[in-house]
Amino acid sequence: MQPPLSRLSRVVRRITAFTLIELLVVIAIIAVLIGLLLPAVQKVREAAARMKCQANLKQYGIAIHAFSDANNGALPVGGWFANQDWGNDQGSWLVWSLPFMEQDNLYKKIGPTKVGTIYNAAGAYFSVAANRIKLPTGRCPADDWDPNATCSNYVGSLGPQCAIGPCGYDPNQTYCNGAAQAPAPGWGYTTSPDHGNDWNAPGIRGLFNRLGASMSLIGSVPDGGSNTIFVGESLPSHHDHLQQNAWWSSNGGNSHCSTIVPINTRSDAPGCGSTTPGGIPGAVNWNIAWGFKSRHTGGTNFLFGDGSVRQVAERVDHRTYQLIGCRNDDQVPGQY
Repeated sequence: MQPPLSRLSRVVRRITAFTLIELLVVIAIIAVLIGLLLPAVQKVREAAARMKCQANLKQYGIAIHAFSDANNGALPVGGWFANQDWGNDQGSWLVWSLPFMEQDNLYKKIGPTKVGTIYNAAGAYFSVAANRIKLPTGRCPADDWDPNATCSNYVGSLGPQCAIGPCGYDPNQTYCNGAAQAPAPGWGYTTSPDHGNDWNAPGIRGLFNRLGASMSLIGSVPDGGSNTIFVGESLPSHHDHLQQNAWWSSNGGNSHCSTIVPINTRSDAPGCGSTTPGGIPGAVNWNIAWGFKSRHTGGTNFLFGDGSVRQVAERVDHRTYQLIGCRNDDQVPGQY
């Protein structure tokens, strides 16, 4: 006969053991708690990425104003092909902003005295050595497209500039004539050269273009800086020129976004993509691809001329969006 203590030990062991049903219940409870926690974590990550993007834009705003102070009110040009020669690239506005963002060493490495020497004379791409240079504060952490790419998410605004594409599907071209709602009154601006291809400021609706049209902080923004977009976000996966991985190049995409394209319009299909309403266009269709886009929920971040950074909702009234894109429409934009 076993001692009473031994029988008691077996009873205790039976009482403290988990049954299969109890274990499944515990696992189910943990799964529910994780399911409740994940959305909260995702929201925190999204908010952090948005704040980082806004901080990057704020730095560019400070750099643009500092550049203007040091250059008699002039703004850094969106891009500049010296002597109007497409084979003599002198860099994008991102290059010209570097000395005012504590990036003197990088500026000296690829600055205007060297950009022309490393540019491919064929006029297509920079050299392999230059393609390895990444831009600090160039990427928005919300955009997960190729984190090793040498591109930038931040694009100087063309405003409501015409931008016909090569795919035969140009649904947004009507908005660049300032009277898209004809026969309603015009929106304060007229038809402009496609893609911002004008060497002179009067032909540019926004503050940037790739050819070197000269703008000033005061004289070129009669609508006021608080009502005018300077820089916004875009997505390389949706924009063929940004995919060139050449943020330093005048033709690298960083002055190639028009407000005629509604915010966050998809254009990430291969090639031209769909050329019918309701389909997904491709990144080579400039009339849709060359727009401001982000991974943020509900809108995209913009730097305005007064240095403020604001998110503009993707459902913003399209006329209002054109008016805050245009530097000189002489209209009241309304709420956005």
